Amino acid sequence: MSAVVAEQASTTPTSDTGIREGAFGNARALSCRECGHRVDLGPHYACPECFGPLEIAYDFPAVTREEIEAGPRNIWRYKALLPVPADIEQSPNMEPGFTRLLKAHNLGRELGIDNLWVKDDSTNPTNSFKDRVVACALSAAREFHSKVFACPSTGNLANAVAAAGARAGIKTVVFIPSNLEQPKQVNSAVYTDSLVAVNGNYDDVNKLASEIAGEEDGWAFVNVNVRPYYAEGSKTLGYEIAEQLGWRLPDQIVIPVASGSQLTKVHKAFQELIKLGLVEEKPYKVYGAQATGCSPVSVAYKGGVDAIRPVKPDTIAKSLAIGNPADGIYVLDICRETGGAVEDISDDEVREAIVLLARTEGIFTETAGGTTVGVLKKLVESGQLDPSLETVVINTGHGLKTLDAVAGSVGPRATIDPSYAAFTATGIA
Repeated sequence: MSAVVAEQASTTPTSDTGIREGAFGNARALSCRECGHRVDLGPHYACPECFGPLEIAYDFPAVTREEIEAGPRNIWRYKALLPVPADIEQSPNMEPGFTRLLKAHNLGRELGIDNLWVKDDSTNPTNSFKDRVVACALSAAREFHSKVFACPSTGNLANAVAAAGARAGIKTVVFIPSNLEQPKQVNSAVYTDSLVAVNGNYDDVNKLASEIAGEEDGWAFVNVNVRPYYAEGSKTLGYEIAEQLGWRLPDQIVIPVASGSQLTKVHKAFQELIKLGLVEEKPYKVYGAQATGCSPVSVAYKGGVDAIRPVKPDTIAKSLAIGNPADGIYVLDICRETGGAVEDISDDEVREAIVLLARTEGIFTETAGGTTVGVLKKLVESGQLDPSLETVVINTGHGLKTLDAVAGSVGPRATIDPSYAAFTATGIA
C-alpha cells in the first residue's frame, strides 16, 4: 500500500504546546469543518475564527491490512488512524471494540432483504458503542493532565465514562437527565459516587456541562472540550465493518442519529480506508434513523432544508433524545450526497422492532437499536432502501438497559399449575 496524506497540517506537536511528542499519534492539528482554520492540538472544540466545530487533521503513514490484522482484537488495532499514542495499549483502558458482525439471515427473510448484517456493539465492556469513543477521549484527557473525567449523557455515555474512569484511576463526574431509565442510572452509579441527575432534558444537561467546562480547570468533558478526540472513536465502527466484510464496504448502512457524530465518523472511516487503499472505492448509501418524538434531522431531510430546528424530545428512545444535534447538518449532507435518507418511526414501532430483532436473531437491543431496525423496515417498505443490496444495520446497545420499553408487551404466555394437562391447555405444544 502506498502512503497517503490525509488532511495534511502545517502544525506539529512540540514541547512548546505542553504535549509530549507522539501523544496523539499521527494527528497533527485541529481543523475547522467550516472554514478550514487550524489550531494546535489541545483541549479545544470550537474554531477561534468562526466558532465552527473542530476535528482532527492527520498525516497518515502507509498502513497495510496485514499490520492492522496483526494488532490486538480491539480498537487499538487501528491506532495508526486514531489520535492516540503508539503505546496506548499499555495504559489501563477498557479495550473496547472488534465486536461481532452477524449475518442476519432470519431478520433478512422477515424484511425481504437478501444480504443483511447486524454490527452488534452491545458486547462492548459496558454494553454500548460508547466505550469506543470514551477510550479515545480518556487517552486525550491523560495527555492534557486532566484531574476530572466527565460528561453530560443520555445514559450509555455516562456508563462508559464512569467505568473507564474507574479503570484508569481518575475521578469521574457524570451528568444525566433525572428521568433517565433506572438501569442506566444504576449502571453509572455502580462505577462512581459522583452521578448527578439534572432536572431537564439532555440539552439542558449539556448546557450545564459546557458552563462547568468553562469555569473549572482540569475537567475533561468527553463530548465538550475533548470532543474532537472523543468523536474519532466512532470511526472504528466503520473500520471494523469493512475489515469483517473482507476489506470491502457495504452497499448500504443504517445508523442511529442522536448528536449525529457516529454517522459522520463511520462515513469518515470509509473515506479514509478508500484513500489509504485498504478497500476498493465504491458507491455506498448512508441512512440515518431517529425516533419520531425526537426527529429534527429527519424532519429537515424530508422538508428539503439544510437547517436543523431544535425540538423538545418526547420518546422512549432516550439515548437518541438530543433535540439540538451538534452534527445534524453534516448528517443531512452525507445522507443526501450518498443517495441515502433520514427516516423516523413511532415509539410503538421502536418496541415492535426490539422484539423483532430478538425473535429473529437472538439479539436484545435497547431502544436506539429498536429505532434503527424499525427504520430499516420502514425504508424497505417505502422503497427508499434496495433490498437486493448488501446492507449493514448498527445495534449500539444492550436491551437490559431499557427493559421498561418492552416490559409491558412481553412476558409469560401463561401461568399454569405443574401438570401436563395444564400445559397442553396452553396450546404451545
